Amino acid sequence: MWIQNDQDHPFVDPSARVASTAVISGDVHIGANCSIGHGAVLIAEGGPIRIGDNCVIMDTAVIRGVPGHVMQLGSCVLVGPHAYLVGCSVEDEVFIATGAAVFNGAILRRGSEVRIHAVVHIRTELAAHATVPIGWVAVGTPAQILPPVDHERIWTVQKPLDFPRYVFNTERPPQGESMMAAVMPRYAAALRRMHATDRLYEQA
Repeated sequence: MWIQNDQDHPFVDPSARVASTAVISGDVHIGANCSIGHGAVLIAEGGPIRIGDNCVIMDTAVIRGVPGHVMQLGSCVLVGPHAYLVGCSVEDEVFIATGAAVFNGAILRRGSEVRIHAVVHIRTELAAHATVPIGWVAVGTPAQILPPVDHERIWTVQKPLDFPRYVFNTERPPQGESMMAAVMPRYAAALRRMHATDRLYEQA
């Protein structure tokens, strides 16, 4: 399903394959000889998505463009099933495995690998040819690559990256309080407005 939003509509190179159950929405450009699998979702929500040539985005992967970031994949990139990428920059020849997550403002340099269920946190730069092992977390610039059980070390690097302000433009609440009641009504309303003009699109 291809969706146009206002004047923004997908462009898919004629040599690319898009599965019939994939969703391509808004300002999304897909390069030559790419393959977009069943159930994959590429949705430009306030920021464009640019996919290079010879990329494979496997079934059920989700790629989101957000305000302030070009969601960009270089060429010869694999995005595995159930992976989630949002507002990040991925250079050429990167491998992103099943269930991996890469967040806003992250940069994955050429030839790096993010293995099964690994995480690259916001504003984190992963060096060329670096590997985030299965289930591990990359955080900070340059990235520290840490096991998930090492929460205190992860949090020491993660907290100054300021997820609430960077992603939701809000202050981190005091310990024991939640930002959700303040943020979610605003976020849901913004998404509703953003998609108010969605309509099906057919590329000429």
